[in-house]
Amino acid sequence: MRAAIVNGPGATPVCAEFPDPEPKPGQEPLHLVGAGLHHVVRGLASGRHYGSDHAYPLVPGVDAVARTAGGSLVYTGFARAPWGTMAERLVTPFELELPAGADPLAVAAGMNPGLSGWMVLTARRKEVGRLGTVLVLGATGMSGALAVRAALALGADRVVAAGRDPEALERLRELGALPVSLDHDGPDALAAALATAVDQAPPTLVLDFLWGAVAEAAFAALARVGMSEDAPEVAYVQIGSLAGARAAVPAALLRSRRIRVTGSGIGSVSKAEMLAEAPAVMAHFADATFQAPYTAYPLDRVGEAWAHQGRTRAVVVPD
Repeated sequence: MRAAIVNGPGATPVCAEFPDPEPKPGQEPLHLVGAGLHHVVRGLASGRHYGSDHAYPLVPGVDAVARTAGGSLVYTGFARAPWGTMAERLVTPFELELPAGADPLAVAAGMNPGLSGWMVLTARRKEVGRLGTVLVLGATGMSGALAVRAALALGADRVVAAGRDPEALERLRELGALPVSLDHDGPDALAAALATAVDQAPPTLVLDFLWGAVAEAAFAALARVGMSEDAPEVAYVQIGSLAGARAAVPAALLRSRRIRVTGSGIGSVSKAEMLAEAPAVMAHFADATFQAPYTAYPLDRVGEAWAHQGRTRAVVVPD
């Protein structure tokens, strides 16, 4: 079969023949409709992601929309290595039928980034009964923008959307979020901008898709001065690291504020938990609550897809 193939760490995929995946007895292979080129896909293929097994050659891709032998469209993924989802035929452990009205390529583009924030938000609501004020760091990327939409859909009291893209921030403001620009020179200016937002709308939940210097600025903004009793606990959840793999957490912040810093991703969230929530996320794509702009690339242009940048998500299609 034709597939995107990565032959080594850091290599750009090429379209070539690759052995067909091996189905279980009685299992029919699925036929690719579209596979999203997410940040995690690049990370796993390059060996930089903690989930990589560093075995090559491999077919990249963690999830996809595919067509069954009977013609149904399904969301699927978690193919057994070295097979991924950027191939003409897929063998996977689950199939979730797409709801009526859902654009299959938008689902392919948006399910992985959409689930990343959704899982944190629904877990928090189950834990404490409400979301309160949610601060999203990295709100103008696809994962962050979908998290803002999810927080609003799930009944957050207020959503603070922090990001760099002014046009995207304006769209989030129109949805009802409080926009905060992260386009500032230097850590002090960044911390000051976040501090203003924190004073205006103290968060009880932070979704951080950036980490690095942005997280350090957020920690500075959340810091307390004085000995008064602290406000309600802040749950700070690290989801992505587009701004850096490390961030220093001030000791005084941990002692002066009731703050809990955790992470969310494959490993800390089970596959079963993600699959249980996936139908609700797909339903929001079907009713246009969630949107995932995409650019489609055929398999023989997977190298161009790999280099794709901008406001849309690259989606690899069979032809």
